[in-house]
Amino acid sequence: MRIIAFYSPKGGVGKTAAAVNMAYLASRENISTLLWDLDPQGAASFYLAGAEMIKGRKLSKLLEGTSPIARFIHENVYPELDFIPAHSSFRNFDIKLEQEEGHNALKDLLAPLSEDTSLVILDCPPTLSRLTEQVLEVADKVYVPLVPTWLSLNSWNQLREFVKDKKLGNKKLRPFFSMVDRRKNLHREILDQATELLGTSVIADVPYASVVERMGEEGLPLELLAPRSSAAVEYRKMWQHIQSDLGLGRKQSRR
Repeated sequence: MRIIAFYSPKGGVGKTAAAVNMAYLASRENISTLLWDLDPQGAASFYLAGAEMIKGRKLSKLLEGTSPIARFIHENVYPELDFIPAHSSFRNFDIKLEQEEGHNALKDLLAPLSEDTSLVILDCPPTLSRLTEQVLEVADKVYVPLVPTWLSLNSWNQLREFVKDKKLGNKKLRPFFSMVDRRKNLHREILDQATELLGTSVIADVPYASVVERMGEEGLPLELLAPRSSAAVEYRKMWQHIQSDLGLGRKQSRR
């Protein structure tokens, strides 16, 4: 089982849209996939189901070990795609984790899934916290959306310092640009200097597009909503990179 995370210390930068689209594209390859929305705001539910928002369950029973993680999973949201929706109680995740120092509780929670799940995708809240540390530790790769602005680049540098300080491994961080508007001089300038500015290559440049915002209204991944859009094309490029990065091939269906 491979684990990846979509994380940014800043909100509103296209993190959840990328996580949902990667989860759908993975499932379309018959890769048994679980998307876990760790952000108590629950945006992933809107992108997957729109007005029919999928409701989550309280966190306490899961962390106490009185309820198995399987009870939190909504199976077959799409074929090969399972989903753990967020719940408002997820805001207390860090408090619970602080009470269980000495081991990675998130890793323990995910362990039972390894038999039936090939890929876990974690959609993370925009905080630097104990939960962030555990995500960064357990994930094989962490995909970080950046709007091409100096403020966003500063947040990237802060994240790298945080990861270095916690000895969590900067090499697993994978930046990509999001909400790109090539009409803006600053966006074009930063894109041209991306590798130098970030210290690593960028795996995708997802354009700013109203169709991405419509995902929440329609409750559909972009591949179903507007597969010919420039954003959908870039998400497919991102998925190909991730698939290669993780060594994930097309699998036989588990159903």
